[in-house]
Amino acid sequence: MAAALSLPHPLLVGDIGGTNARFALVATPGGPVGPVWRTRTADAPGPAEAIARLGAFPRTVVLCTAGPVADRRCHLTNADWVVDGPALAAALNLEQGLLLNDFEALALSLPALGDGAAAPIGPELPPGGGPRLVLGPGTGLGVGGLVDAGGRLAALASEAAHLDFAAPDGDAAILARTARVDGRLTAEAVLSGPGLLRLHAARCALDGEARAVADGVALVDAALADPAGPEARTVALFLRLLAGFAGDMTLAFAATGGVWLGGGILPRLQPLIDPVAFRAAFEAKAPVEWLPRRVPVRLIMSPDAVLAGMAAMAADPNRFLIDWPERLWR
Repeated sequence: MAAALSLPHPLLVGDIGGTNARFALVATPGGPVGPVWRTRTADAPGPAEAIARLGAFPRTVVLCTAGPVADRRCHLTNADWVVDGPALAAALNLEQGLLLNDFEALALSLPALGDGAAAPIGPELPPGGGPRLVLGPGTGLGVGGLVDAGGRLAALASEAAHLDFAAPDGDAAILARTARVDGRLTAEAVLSGPGLLRLHAARCALDGEARAVADGVALVDAALADPAGPEARTVALFLRLLAGFAGDMTLAFAATGGVWLGGGILPRLQPLIDPVAFRAAFEAKAPVEWLPRRVPVRLIMSPDAVLAGMAAMAADPNRFLIDWPERLWR
């Protein structure tokens, strides 16, 4: 029997996205997380330089990144950073480290979500015992899963955001006008911060409306200020398409254990989420609509949930079924 794994503390956890990165120090296993230090990825050439600015001296670093992880390394999909685990361990004189995909990490964080960290969308359905699904839009689009494998928890990483995207017939004309990325219309090209702007341009062109917004933040601000305005109509379309995609991923993962929505955009959009319309699009999956109808959907409201989740995983790593020899940096 393999010896129990222990990750040395102090521990630094970090969530590195295409636009922002957040870090927090944890002094002891199970101890408090934080305070959280935030920076823009564009403000540092790489993670080693960003972490050095903290003035912290962790023994272990656990990071999650917005991009696929292979061979302990990730080149962020929507930023110039390359996170190379072993190189980072050498640069920071670490004893240990681990690199996760961001939605792989969010999936592993689900058991650590406290009361009030997530709000239901629609009815409070009891979760089943099957896989749990996490997904959400930010600078990109993340998708991941969590399964119970004989009492140990295993995350399922996914690049489903880069599948070709199709919309219901009623929205096909808008999607036909939506700008492609690298010649393709993927789920991420539509269901992300930049995708929200692409949808707005396409919908306004089709409907003959003005579309003058500076960026995604301005679009969301305008939608919140005027729920009957053109920006709010685009947000309603975005949420309907996201709900349909979440239903598709529920089928793909057979996610009877529930769906959790994360990412940087949705908490701000919560006042504009119509739970009846969301559930209708989520469940419209004939001939297997019976499956999503029984699945609860919750919106993660805490922006730092993944940091607390990675800290909880590092405090009790033997609870999680990870290929530790292939993933650890040392």
